[in-house]
Amino acid sequence: MQCVRKQPTRTKSEELIYQEERKAVARENGKLLGMEGDADLQFLLTGGDLLKVRSSSWKKTRFYKLQEDCRTMWHESHKKLKSKQTFSLDDIEAVRAGRQSEGLQKHTEEQVEGRCFSIIFKGRRKNLDLIASSEEEAKQWVTALEKILSNMRNLSQQQKTEHWILNCMRKADKNCDNKMSLKELKHFLHQVNIEVDDDYAEMLFEKCDHSKSGHLEGPEIEQFYKLLTEREEIDVIYGKYAQTDGQMSGTDLLNFLLREQRQAVSLDDALKIIEKCEVDDTAKDKQQMTKDGFLMYLHQPEAMILNPAHKEVYQDMTQPLNHYFISSSHNTYLMEDQLKGPSSTEAYIRALMKSCRCVELDCWDGSEGEPVIYHGYTLTSKILFKDVIKAIKEYAFKTSEYPVILSLENHCSVEQQKLMAKHMTSILGSALLTEPLGDQMPTNFPSPEELKGRFLIKGKRLNKLDAFYTLESTVEDYSVSEDDEAADAQEDEEKKPKKSKLKMAKELSDIVIYCKSVHFNGFEDARDNKAFYEMSSFKEGKAVKLAEESANNFIHHNVNKLSRIYPAGSRADSSNYNPVSLWAAGCQIVALNFQTPSKEMDLNQGCFLPNGMTGYILKPAYLRDATSEFDPITLTRGEWLQHKTLHVMVISGQQLPKINKKKQKSIVDPLVRVEIYGVPADMAEKKTHHVENNGFNPMWNQQFQFEVYVPELALVRFVVEDYDSTSQNDLIGQYTLPFTSLQNGYRHIPLLTKNSDVIPSAGLFMHIMVVDAQ
Repeated sequence: MQCVRKQPTRTKSEELIYQEERKAVARENGKLLGMEGDADLQFLLTGGDLLKVRSSSWKKTRFYKLQEDCRTMWHESHKKLKSKQTFSLDDIEAVRAGRQSEGLQKHTEEQVEGRCFSIIFKGRRKNLDLIASSEEEAKQWVTALEKILSNMRNLSQQQKTEHWILNCMRKADKNCDNKMSLKELKHFLHQVNIEVDDDYAEMLFEKCDHSKSGHLEGPEIEQFYKLLTEREEIDVIYGKYAQTDGQMSGTDLLNFLLREQRQAVSLDDALKIIEKCEVDDTAKDKQQMTKDGFLMYLHQPEAMILNPAHKEVYQDMTQPLNHYFISSSHNTYLMEDQLKGPSSTEAYIRALMKSCRCVELDCWDGSEGEPVIYHGYTLTSKILFKDVIKAIKEYAFKTSEYPVILSLENHCSVEQQKLMAKHMTSILGSALLTEPLGDQMPTNFPSPEELKGRFLIKGKRLNKLDAFYTLESTVEDYSVSEDDEAADAQEDEEKKPKKSKLKMAKELSDIVIYCKSVHFNGFEDARDNKAFYEMSSFKEGKAVKLAEESANNFIHHNVNKLSRIYPAGSRADSSNYNPVSLWAAGCQIVALNFQTPSKEMDLNQGCFLPNGMTGYILKPAYLRDATSEFDPITLTRGEWLQHKTLHVMVISGQQLPKINKKKQKSIVDPLVRVEIYGVPADMAEKKTHHVENNGFNPMWNQQFQFEVYVPELALVRFVVEDYDSTSQNDLIGQYTLPFTSLQNGYRHIPLLTKNSDVIPSAGLFMHIMVVDAQ
């Protein structure tokens, strides 16, 4: 173990020793990352000057370098040497080459394009915009950062834990003597979120201090690490099945996979797992598995709680578009609230990178002749419509190749509508759908498969789609009734009567193909008088009322048409509503505020987690059947009733972080809550007791049972909170997935932050069993 803290004064010889120790630390961490001796890693460790850009007038040189822990970037001002700041590589969402951020586009000239790059952070932290001294240097920074980020994200759970614990040990070594005193050991335990009494700390210390020197070093620290990371629950499970000379043979492992994990596997599959996961070469040669190898297997992605078959596209993608739930965003342009928050192209990028497939563009006349996007009648900032279209074009299909719907809320004059149409056709090019597929008037939607890589425009249209197939395509009246959502927005924000007519540019009208916006005048009118491509938008209150009082009619409506649901205008804080009841009514485009972390967004991301994160989930058959009698409220008998019993044993947690920085000196008191969302009959939640002062390896061993009647519409949310008897519990992490994507058996569960980012090293360990109800 080497120290990374710089001491105030050193002699020359001490400084040489210190520098060698720092290099050794970097080598050790580089080895953990699989980058030992890597030139890109060495480049980051050496660091260099970069020009930091905040505005046209604020551009200052800063020195940036990677610290020896290989997970923290450090920078300082040349003018103020005492001004030092760091940020963790774990906080980086992406590194983007060129002038791709709004800041660089606004505050720099085109000629520096090749020297620019941006570091995009998770959450709401501002981007870091930088300019290198040359194009070659900029490429080196981007390449090196992307490589180390990729290697960090590909570490196994055990490797992440080892990396984290070793660095906590170094921080605890206050006097940098590569030894650990009893006081430093107590400091370390606090660092890793464990509070123990003095007697226990002394017992641990004495157990490892074989030299009786009053401090731990070398092998003694290694023994302490092994004692600390011992998993009693894993010992019990392993001991039950390790029946071959104290280890697991292929047959022993097969027995575990069949009996506990309920997997349809063979002996050959078990042997392949040993070959892949066993860390001891001697055991591997015997085709046996040690406890370390077994733990390695339990941390493999395919052994986690999410069914690995569901990580790829596994559903039929050739059904009509309206037969899918579609991940959808409301007020996509906003980064924060809808009264004074900033509008940004970055908000579109973040939503698209989360597989959102329907984004909203709230379009208004710009003061300089160019249409802008912002939340009308508020103080939210404005962004150019054409800049948004460019960002959408660039990022639409990086996470999912399936179609993206651009939902236009149009408040523009005819002239600026023409510009909107021009920008979309010129920027999106052939990817923009400008006419129906096929040479005959369609009677149904094309499929997501047929629309791969295409953009669809949702908005008002002056005439019927038949105009593409008839000689008579002239338009007599260039006015249309105002879009429901646009009228609602005006009524909510301005408190004026709704406008009844909007002048429409034919150029914009003509590129609205399969998603023509119309007013909803009831289910009967929609059935008898509206074409399949004519769709309505519903404010959440109206939609929820329909879903509660006329669920079966709503389901039949959505068998033939698309429906978009959006939050009430009264949600000034950009909060969200529960989407589950609306999915149960067959609604496809249930739009949420992606910029607002919430339980509702957790449910949305959980719903769209499987099927390759395409942003499309095939609705159950009974939500695609025009004769369906399904009603989520009354739950009459039918194919939807597939009563299952879910048994959950919450066993343990690992490396749960302290989230609330205001309570930094205290240790977390974690509890786990298991929640079921779905039809009303399936809604349930149960929670464990809290474990005092242990976020490192808390144990619960509590069993719960849930009855689930409509599993195809159910979601399971695992929540970890820091218990507080005097105030609201703090969220530590959560993980949400569809009930039908659960894997049986002993499973680790990753934890996500409120922004849906993975928390490195942290997780839960549970036993899951889904059985047919008696």
